[in-house]
Amino acid sequence: MTSVPSKLYSDDVSLVVVLLDTNPFFWTPPSSLSFCQFLSHVLAFVNSILLLNQLNQVVVIASGYNTCDYIYDSSSDASQLGSEDGRMPSLYSNLLQKLEEFMIKDEKLGKEQSQRAIKSSLLSGSLSMALCYIQRVFRSGPLHPQPRILCLQGSPDGPEQYVAVMNAIFSAQRSMVPIDSCYVGAHNSAFLQQASYITGGVYVKPQHLDGLFQYLTTVFATDLHSRSFIQLPRPAGVDFRAS
Repeated sequence: MTSVPSKLYSDDVSLVVVLLDTNPFFWTPPSSLSFCQFLSHVLAFVNSILLLNQLNQVVVIASGYNTCDYIYDSSSDASQLGSEDGRMPSLYSNLLQKLEEFMIKDEKLGKEQSQRAIKSSLLSGSLSMALCYIQRVFRSGPLHPQPRILCLQGSPDGPEQYVAVMNAIFSAQRSMVPIDSCYVGAHNSAFLQQASYITGGVYVKPQHLDGLFQYLTTVFATDLHSRSFIQLPRPAGVDFRAS
């Protein structure tokens, strides 16, 4: 019989660190997908990850244009699948409350800075925070879920972040942490294409944003063990140009 410790974290248990783009300069009316619609797809996806395996863990990091921060960690919320007074699952209420507080803080920081501030999201900062969290998990003991990072990005690349982003990509490669990318912007992201290619992750630019949840569940919900025998989409090309 298999001992309890060896069964605790099997090869299909995942730690998914989701980087959520909250940049208001991208989520404006000209965008084909509103932020509310985007968020509804993401919440359903996070819930599906937690339902696939009771040992799965999800961490959500909000990436604004002035700052980034942790807004949800399923390991610190034992009742993420419960309900509060029968109205709303605590997963949604806790995450939405932290997200609202983050966006207010991000907007306040924007008003304090000059009008010439860069309007791209802090991808480099959120990647660094994700890798720091994963390193803490690695050092917590020999038993831990298999980590991966999922970038849900819509904002264009910020050339001033090129060196920092590449450093984070190489750190993820060295730690054998795949970076998956789901880009919902108008054009492809060279940063995310390189990140997914170098780390062995998956890059997808959905053609139909109305079906974003289907893309997330059929591609990015797949654990690392299952990816060895499942054919996932691959990009036709990768933009390796430096910014």
